[in-house]
Amino acid sequence: MTIQQAIAALLEKRDLARSEMQDVMQQIMTGQCTDAQIGGLLIALRMKGESVDEITAAAQVMSDLASGLTIDSPHLIDIVGTGGDSTGTFNVSTAASFVAAGAGATVAKHGNRSVSSNSGSADVLEKAGANLSLNAEQVANVIAQAGVGFMFAPMHHSAMKHAIGPRKEMAVRTIFNVLGPLTNPAKVKRQVIGVYAPELTATLAEVFGQLGSEHTMVVHSDDGMDELSVCAPSQVSELKNGKISHYKVTPEEFGITRANIEDLVVNDSTESLQMIDAVLAGEFGAPRDMVALNAGAGIYVSGLSTTLADGVKAAYAAIDNGSALAAKNAYVSATNDGAKA
Repeated sequence: MTIQQAIAALLEKRDLARSEMQDVMQQIMTGQCTDAQIGGLLIALRMKGESVDEITAAAQVMSDLASGLTIDSPHLIDIVGTGGDSTGTFNVSTAASFVAAGAGATVAKHGNRSVSSNSGSADVLEKAGANLSLNAEQVANVIAQAGVGFMFAPMHHSAMKHAIGPRKEMAVRTIFNVLGPLTNPAKVKRQVIGVYAPELTATLAEVFGQLGSEHTMVVHSDDGMDELSVCAPSQVSELKNGKISHYKVTPEEFGITRANIEDLVVNDSTESLQMIDAVLAGEFGAPRDMVALNAGAGIYVSGLSTTLADGVKAAYAAIDNGSALAAKNAYVSATNDGAKA
């Protein structure tokens, strides 16, 4: 199927078969499509609503073309949001990754610069002094040293260069917001994924199942965040042992006082880093609770705790005993000094 045929089918509200979507993604990722064609396809998919087969097929093509790495850890996780939630909150998943690592999980975080938010994970890590220009082998060495590492998407998904122009020019969320979390180059099978729309939690849990994940929480909060929220109930679709369950959690279940979303909002990556540093230094407040809740989910899916509540307790402990801050410092240091093992 050509990309022109795919756009025509999508405009008729027809779902593409997995093989058709694979054909189209292969064309995009190998530079055979114009920016206008890519933009047209992304908008047509968005307006129709992406199906499980379409997302799965696109993720498989991206993963096949990625520069991967192997991490040997039974507690290997990723904590990442799709972005595109328009709330302007600080980089919760980045902070949560350091906390989960401090609690004993191995974190292979995958992300990019901001495309549709105030501050992407890459932006804030660069502000913290991390070197992002590492190849797969160097990232693996950083993770071995620090227990946490960051795979900067352009270093691992060179084929993505063909789609970055239309994404930036349109500046709206598209299937690519969803594909990043699905195409972790370390082939992580345990993850906490925040999504920008409630209808995506069930869809992506199903996609992760198709892609072979073992334990995944896909989350979206009632106040619109692509995280578990301390300001409102959150919707969860949890894949575990091949079965998917759907439920809601509230901050109060974990002894957390409900907060205002304004307490979590930042204007740019500088402010985001300041908020993360305050949390890791032990400052109390809504940002600390937000990080602990999401890190707790990461600790839970890693297998280090048997319940989400126990994971949250372990997250608070990692903040309070300094191991979360130590993980951040070890990560930044390793990216600059020890990446060459």
